[in-house]
Amino acid sequence: MAGTPRPRPTGPRRPNARGQGELLRDEIVASAVRMLDELADDEALSLRAVARALSISPTSVYLYFPDRDALVLAAMQHCHDEMLATAARAETGHETPASRLRARILAQAAWAQEHPGLYKVMHESKASRRPGMPFKEVLLTRTAQAVQECMEAGTAPPDDALTVALDLRAAVIGMLSLRINEPNLPWPPVEQQIDRFLTKLVGLATPTAR
Repeated sequence: MAGTPRPRPTGPRRPNARGQGELLRDEIVASAVRMLDELADDEALSLRAVARALSISPTSVYLYFPDRDALVLAAMQHCHDEMLATAARAETGHETPASRLRARILAQAAWAQEHPGLYKVMHESKASRRPGMPFKEVLLTRTAQAVQECMEAGTAPPDDALTVALDLRAAVIGMLSLRINEPNLPWPPVEQQIDRFLTKLVGLATPTAR
C-alpha cells in the first residue's frame, strides 16, 4: 500500500567483516524491496532512507548503487527471481502440462496479490519502462515453454507458443494491475478469471475436464 514506510527499530550496526560486501549488498536490496512494497512508487524511494533503515551511512549504499534507479533495478530483479522460484515450487507435484501451467500462473498471481506495491513498481513505474532488463524475459520464456508443453501433449491446439504466452501475460498482468488499482470493482475470484484466460487464450479445457 502506498504511503510512508513504517519506521523500523534499529540500533548501531556492526560492520560486516572483510569479504562480506555481498552480504551488505543483499541487505540493501532486501531493505529496498520492503520499502518499495510499502511505497508502491519507485520515485518515492531514496538511498538515504534505505541507509537509515539499515543504520549505515549513505556512502555505504553508494558503494554498491550509484543512484536510486540502479537500486530499484536490483530490487526488481530480486522480485522477478522470487516469482520464478514461487512458480517453480508451485509446479511440483502436478503431473500434466496443463495443471503445471495453471499452477504456475496462479502462483504468480498470488505473489502479486501478496505484494501489490512491488507489482506496481515492476509493471507501472518509470523504472519498469527502462530498456535493458533481460531478467524480465525469463518469466515469459518459462511460460512459453509451459504453453509449448501443453501443445505437444495435445491439451492445447497447435500455435506459436511465444505469441500465446504473450497474450496470456498481457491478460494476467492487466487483470492483476486493475485489481490492485481498482479494488472496489465486483471482481470474480482470481482462479475463475485465470481459468477463462487459459481456456480462451491457450485453448485448455476447463479444469474439471483436464
